[in-house]
Amino acid sequence: MKRKHFIRQLQREGCTLLRSGSRHDIYINPNTGKKQPVPRHSEIDNILAKHIRKYLGLE
Repeated sequence: MKRKHFIRQLQREGCTLLRSGSRHDIYINPNTGKKQPVPRHSEIDNILAKHIRKYLGLE
């Protein structure tokens, strides 16, 4: 999955960028208060994308 597409999905569902790191961006779900790093690769593996969404409480 393209990173840009994944980030748009997260933002559409209410997640916001908390801070940028050197290799990852940290996104937070304000509804649950959970934070999760998102790598800055151009492609994100579907299994990793599913894990990030599940941890943030989006599935």
